[in-house]
Amino acid sequence: MRLMLVDDHVVVRAGLRALLESQPGVEVVAETGTGEQAVSLAAALHPQVVLMDLQLGSGIDGVEATRRLLALEPAPRVLVLTTYDSDADVVRAMAAGAVGYILKDIAPDDLFRAIGDAAAGRTALSAAVAGRLARQVHQPGVALSARETEIVTLLAEGLTNQQLARRLLISEATVKTHLVHIFSKLGVDSRTAAVTEAVNRRLITLRGRP
Repeated sequence: MRLMLVDDHVVVRAGLRALLESQPGVEVVAETGTGEQAVSLAAALHPQVVLMDLQLGSGIDGVEATRRLLALEPAPRVLVLTTYDSDADVVRAMAAGAVGYILKDIAPDDLFRAIGDAAAGRTALSAAVAGRLARQVHQPGVALSARETEIVTLLAEGLTNQQLARRLLISEATVKTHLVHIFSKLGVDSRTAAVTEAVNRRLITLRGRP
């Protein structure tokens, strides 16, 4: 099985490489810390599975890298391996086409199993992530949509309605409509309260915060 590692922490990549190459039949054909280089390497080396972190420092993030990887021919399977487990991150990654989403506290045997599932095209999810997706299915009235989650994430960056409209290529009236729905679902009455409640419910993750 041909793997590629994408993580902006050199020590993490070194640890993963040592762990994975201890398994028979596994070859790590490339590793990188940037999304752009991941796409270039995958186009040249054709890994079967790419282990993808979400936050990659400068350049494109793991979600955009996933989109670009899946546009290749042949396209690798992308398995997200990250510390972030907010609904926003999970929704964005799965919508981009990731075959699975697992967290870095995963046990080695579970990691090997997840990689095998990803290579076979089967969905691989950490238990916590699977629970979040199940809750969204069973409680659609209180779960934020992908667009609503994106808006709350941008609210956390301090964007105004006008800035939100420009960033998302929608009208300010549409932004206001989304905010009404967000406030109702979260049971709040202000932008600040919406961000706080979304963080508390782990619907979004503030970068730089565990």
